[in-house]
Amino acid sequence: MWYVYILWCSDNKTYIGCTDDLKDRKMRHDKGQINSTKDRLPVKIICYFAFSNKYTAFDFEKYLKSGSGRAFIKKHKLVDE
Repeated sequence: MWYVYILWCSDNKTYIGCTDDLKDRKMRHDKGQINSTKDRLPVKIICYFAFSNKYTAFDFEKYLKSGSGRAFIKKHKLVDE
C-alpha cells in the first residue's frame, strides 16, 4: 500500500507526504531525518489515505499540495486550524 499523509507541525502548519511505509516515515520525521520537518518538530499525523497504486498516491499528494487540494482539506475539515 501507498500512503498520503498530513502532518501537523510545531509551527502550526501542515506537511503533506507520500510513502509506502507510514510507521517508518513517521519515525524518521520524529528523529529529524526528514529535511522538510526537522526544524518543525514535534509532528503529529492528522490523517492519511491509503492507495494500492503508487502513481495514484503520488498524484493525490500533488493534488493536496495544490490550491484546490488545500481547499479540499479545509472543506472536509481534515485539519483543525
